[in-house]
Amino acid sequence: MKYVYPAVFTIDKKNSYTVAVPDLPGCFTFGDSLVEAIEMARDAISMWLVDAENKDEIIPTPGKIKDIPCEANSFINLIDIDTVEYRRENDNHAVKKTLSIPNWLNTKAKKAGINFSQTLQKALKNELGLE
Repeated sequence: MKYVYPAVFTIDKKNSYTVAVPDLPGCFTFGDSLVEAIEMARDAISMWLVDAENKDEIIPTPGKIKDIPCEANSFINLIDIDTVEYRRENDNHAVKKTLSIPNWLNTKAKKAGINFSQTLQKALKNELGLE
């Protein structure tokens, strides 16, 4: 899923940035530079959305930039998020799956020294167009 949310960046006295995402309750982060703050905002929003998706919660609709209050030392920036990509990059824990294959195929694969887990992962990625 792809989303775009507005985030409020506030510059502090040390030229660091705090970031708030008004549409996502409790979604805050910071960065020592603008680049880092944007990366941290993307990460924080992604985590918030992935958690909501996992819990089948309603994803809040992004607000309009013109409706977001912004102080003199702040600005609003849009942050794009791709939760599918975020999951792919960050959720690599192994999940055990039980499957069935014909005995003759199992025997040949074992003799050839094929790693079943790697082969299945490659096949699934190929089938899903993820390679």
